[in-house]
Amino acid sequence: MSTEKVLKTLQDAGKPMKAGEIAEASGLDKKDVEKAMKELKATGQIVSPKRCYWAPGN
Repeated sequence: MSTEKVLKTLQDAGKPMKAGEIAEASGLDKKDVEKAMKELKATGQIVSPKRCYWAPGN
């Protein structure tokens, strides 16, 4: 599923990323990335350390 791929991409990057960067790195469509990020945000699996950037949650 795309949520797992988005989370893995963020973990592998080792730095906060924007949605567009995640889409490019994972090979997913940006709309799919944004949908997956919405689910990950709701469960606390990703957090935003600064505006428009995302990183894996603790």
